[in-house]
Order: sequence, then structure tokens, then C-alpha cells
Amino acid sequence: MTQHLLKGLIIGFALAAAVGPICLLCLRRSLTDGHLVGFISGLGVATADAIYAGLAALGVTAITSALDHYHTGFQLATGAILIGLGIHTYRTLPPSTEARPEHAPSLHTAYFSTLVLTLANPATLLALTFILAAMGLTPGGDTLMRTGTLVIGVFLGSSVWWLLLSVGANWFGRKLSARTLRIITHLAGLAIIIFGIWQIVTLAVGYCPS
Repeated sequence: MTQHLLKGLIIGFALAAAVGPICLLCLRRSLTDGHLVGFISGLGVATADAIYAGLAALGVTAITSALDHYHTGFQLATGAILIGLGIHTYRTLPPSTEARPEHAPSLHTAYFSTLVLTLANPATLLALTFILAAMGLTPGGDTLMRTGTLVIGVFLGSSVWWLLLSVGANWFGRKLSARTLRIITHLAGLAIIIFGIWQIVTLAVGYCPS
């Protein structure tokens, strides 16, 4: 049990620490909206990681097959959402240093937006399947209790990363000028847009005849 919890913690932390559009989004929210919004956004990612970890550990082939079948649709939708999210991020000006502690977007929106975006990327499930196999955890080969322990570990490991990131980014953000925060916001927005375009371009290239 303890072994599965520790492995889950490692997997969850490593998954969350991977730099990607969702990581940039959570970082930007922590810098401009406060550590609570950034952390709640991260919890949405941690929840999705835990859900996919459970599916991978249980070896739910019906669900994984369905996700693979609709992978094209998921990728296209994710790309479009990321582009829109990137444009919104680029155009949203960060609040001033004095106003930042009072700037509090909906925590429900912060949580569910990252949850949906992470779940819309089945590549996470594929990555977890390979990671579990590499760590000697055979899908469907463990008891329900051990699988539950692993899922809890993944959630906690991911949550620890988002807590560190949100608190650190918010502390650092308070020491930056408004101009620097605007630059960071623009760069984060552009990076998220590029990730979205890359998703769609990759999909289009896959359909091009060789």
C-alpha cells in the first residue's frame, strides 16, 4: 500500500511538472490572480491526472479504446480551445500590485476549465499507461485498494507541485512591475496559442497523403 502511494506521488509530481499549455495557464493565473486561483486551477489538473491514472491502472480497455477512437475530435477541440484561451490570456491585462489580492475570478471556472482541458487530452492516459508499465504496475493486475492508493498518490503528488508553483509564482509576482507582468502575460498567451496551433497542424499533417 505504502509502495503504491509513493509511486503515485512520484508519478503525479512528475506529470504536473511537465511544461505545457496548462502549466503556463496555471502559472499566469498564479502571477496575476493570486495563489488561490492558481492552486485551484492546478487541482483541476490533479483531478484529471488521478482519473486517468485510475483508468490506466485498471486497464479499462473499453474507455481507452473509445478515447483512441475519438482522439482526432479531442485533439481538434483542444487545439481550438487553447487558441481561444491563449488569445484571451494575451489580451487580459494583469491587475496592479495594489489590486491583485482582491482580484478573484470564479474558483469554479478556474477548477473546471483546467479539468476539462486536461481530460480532453487522451495523451495523458497513454503516458500514464507507459509509466505504470515501466514502474512494474500491470494494468488490471492490482487490487482495487492498491489502485485507489495509487490514484490518491497521483492526486497528492500533482497537488503538491501546483501548491509550490502557485505560492512561489504569486510571491515572485508581487516583486515584479506592472510592465513585466504584462510581458509575462503576453508571452504566456502567445505560448498557449502556439500549443493550440501545433495541435491542429499536427492533426492536419497526419491527414496529408504521403
